[in-house]
Amino acid sequence: MLREAWTIAIETMSWMEIRRLNERSALLRTTKQLGIKDAGAIRLAYGLVVETTRRKNLIDKFINTVITPKKTDEYTQGLQAFLRLYVYQTRVAKNWDKLPLKEAQSIASLGRSILGWQTMREVESHLGFLLTRPLAPIIETTNKTEQIALETYHPTWFVEYCINLFGNQEADAFLKGSLTPPPTYIRINTLVAPEEEILQKLTAENIKLEKVQPLRYTYKVIAQKTPLNTSPSLKSGLFYVQDKASCFAVQAANPAPDNTVFDVCAAPGAKTTFFAQLMQNHGNIISVDFSAKRMHTWQKEIERMEAKIAEPLVADARMSIPFVGEADLVILDPPCTSSGVFAKQPSAKWRLSPKSIANMSKIQQQLINNCVPKVKTGGTLTYSTCSITIEENEGVVEQFLKEHPNFKLTPITPEFGSPGLAGLTECRRLYPHIHQCNGFFIAKLQKTSQHNQ
Repeated sequence: MLREAWTIAIETMSWMEIRRLNERSALLRTTKQLGIKDAGAIRLAYGLVVETTRRKNLIDKFINTVITPKKTDEYTQGLQAFLRLYVYQTRVAKNWDKLPLKEAQSIASLGRSILGWQTMREVESHLGFLLTRPLAPIIETTNKTEQIALETYHPTWFVEYCINLFGNQEADAFLKGSLTPPPTYIRINTLVAPEEEILQKLTAENIKLEKVQPLRYTYKVIAQKTPLNTSPSLKSGLFYVQDKASCFAVQAANPAPDNTVFDVCAAPGAKTTFFAQLMQNHGNIISVDFSAKRMHTWQKEIERMEAKIAEPLVADARMSIPFVGEADLVILDPPCTSSGVFAKQPSAKWRLSPKSIANMSKIQQQLINNCVPKVKTGGTLTYSTCSITIEENEGVVEQFLKEHPNFKLTPITPEFGSPGLAGLTECRRLYPHIHQCNGFFIAKLQKTSQHNQ
């Protein structure tokens, strides 16, 4: 199993670098490519990949001090992945203070069997130094900002960004809070069975839950005997694994039976299925997404959760939203930098740059502007992201309000999370270190008249 796990991990990390894939996408591609179905090996590989990727900046800096004048990225993808995994397993996982000589020899042997001894010969001489070199002197030679970046495993520019946005103390708390994945949350699906009945079934499956107040149907998973994805109740649509911040975004929109809802950027279906549930399958939901592949997943989720009032539409909402009519509610959850989910998807932080924040906010502005004609007078547009940057959140909303004075910010109920920044206190923000969930932003805008005033 160990050889299979390391083979998967090396190949997964290689695909992540070559194709800029996230951890899960690269893992799925790798297991399919290699034909490996051992669940234990796949789980072990995934853990290795996520935890190594989480600390990529520190691990690379450490490796580069040993292999100088070479740099990590001068090696083949396979060797890069092996070296990072080797340092994670022999040093990071041991808190840098043990000397697991036998394990290191075993891992080196695995490397030879997976990559070939000729390939491994290029780095063999460095493995002993990687096992014994102390970390502290490397960190001590850096400036204060880079030191925080290395200690919290974030890009240096992003540390500076957070300090400028939140101040030193809050930035430190946020960065540290983004290292630990938040608890798992589920939403009970009352379209399939009554809430109490579902809770009893989950108790029988040894899934222990705690209600999240004041959100409806939302529970934190306290304990489980087996992975949730093997639960018979999941397969039969009794619950959806959904972060509480995402649940809050739908509840903030406040859908009612017989509403017409336009769900923009809808795949893979978490929001659509919750809308249908809160509407008790009465009304109409049109869900639009540009990705046919993601909408295929959406279709499966709609069927599993028995959301009978939703219709799919594959279209690029950046261009236009190609259907006639207006909705009581439009919800837009656009593509974003995912800076609120670094704990769950650490690869996202290494793909991010200041330029990508600016580019993403332009796309978000296009999308929100294209939603305007689809909101009926008196109706609302709910905008949400899983990002913490101000450009993608309050910045988009401020610009939108300047261009569309026939919209106004409206308070969100229930009052959950923290107020928005830049004076937009009607908006809500959620943070990993405060609210134990994904970082998230929600704004609710009401259309007060048909035309710009």
